[in-house]
Amino acid sequence: MPNKLKILNDPIYGFIQIPNSLVFDIIEHPYFQRLRRIAQMGMSSLVYPGAIHTRFHHALGCIYLMQKAVRVLRFKQVEISDEEENGLYVAILLHDIGHGPFSHALEHSIVNGVSHEEISLKFMHKLNQIFEGKLSLAIQIFEGKYPRKFLCQLISSQLDIDRLDYLKRDSFYTGVTEGNISSDRLIVMMDVANDELVIEQKGIYSVEKFLIARRLMYWQVYLHKTSLVAENMLVHVLKRAKELAEKDEKLFASNAFHYFLYNQVDKENFDENTLEMFSKLDDYDILLSIKEWVHHKDKVLSMLSKMIIERKLLKVEIQNEHFSDVYMSKKQQKFEEKLQVASAEIPYFVFTQEIKNQAYTIDKPILIINKKGKLTDIAKASDQLNLQALTKPVIKHIICYPK
Repeated sequence: MPNKLKILNDPIYGFIQIPNSLVFDIIEHPYFQRLRRIAQMGMSSLVYPGAIHTRFHHALGCIYLMQKAVRVLRFKQVEISDEEENGLYVAILLHDIGHGPFSHALEHSIVNGVSHEEISLKFMHKLNQIFEGKLSLAIQIFEGKYPRKFLCQLISSQLDIDRLDYLKRDSFYTGVTEGNISSDRLIVMMDVANDELVIEQKGIYSVEKFLIARRLMYWQVYLHKTSLVAENMLVHVLKRAKELAEKDEKLFASNAFHYFLYNQVDKENFDENTLEMFSKLDDYDILLSIKEWVHHKDKVLSMLSKMIIERKLLKVEIQNEHFSDVYMSKKQQKFEEKLQVASAEIPYFVFTQEIKNQAYTIDKPILIINKKGKLTDIAKASDQLNLQALTKPVIKHIICYPK
């Protein structure tokens, strides 16, 4: 029998222990191994060169933090059965398995209206067949349907294990220290009251730091204007490729990528065969195609592909107000003549986008418990006036056009 209780070395937490053989077997499965070839932060490495960690790293980090959370809650006399513990590990391990290459770009261009959460669920059901029903409880927890609410909140809430890992990990790999939260302390402060996940009052400042770190990471990293323009350009390349494929133009693509380019994939027809194809699709398929498309005879496809490969990205302006239609049409006219493309094709090169950042929403609050057992929403419990401000969405607008 091979030893399945492996220990892995992580640059952030040190040694991560694989808790049992089921988790080991899921990690070994090709569906999960694919995450090694999916960047956690999409195009962000064009801004932060260190941001080349993968969704595989993130999923393993989540398992480590979940083990810690289970230990802390049991220490505080919260009953968690072995089955529930295992359900938590499998649910958090697989919470991102449905991410495609450059996840959000793909969701808006190649796979129509099927979110990565829905694809994650399809993978989980398929793995549940393979592992003879051992993932049933994990699926219930992942869907938020398990009767014990706090278990579902550990997987998905405003202070879940997913966020505790990705903020710390993305901060580490980008070098943006503002995002470096104390995930250890936040977990140690966790407790359960009325079946809700709560934070002890003395952890209030760690929660404040976490929310502010999240806000800063969004503006500085996830919504960085260069990352946004790169992701938009990728969406446009994929949309153009899909348009050409619909006209039966010949495009270089791997088998898996070819399937998604030349077939309409949506909620209705995302079947087992599609899932199998999706499980073979990763960042390398997309990048290899874009490298080849630089030489394609279609001007729009080749220009956009070249700009991405050589990192000659579009120029970005960012402001709080909408860009006026007059300003927009001036830019479009100017570049229509300059690039010598048809007016129908100019939106590939000149476009606007609205970006929104809301660090905290009050409909699913983070609850603080005081010594007497009273629960209060962090936005009210905090003496930091700016936490109330974090509940308001901040909206900005960008316009992109060639340099």
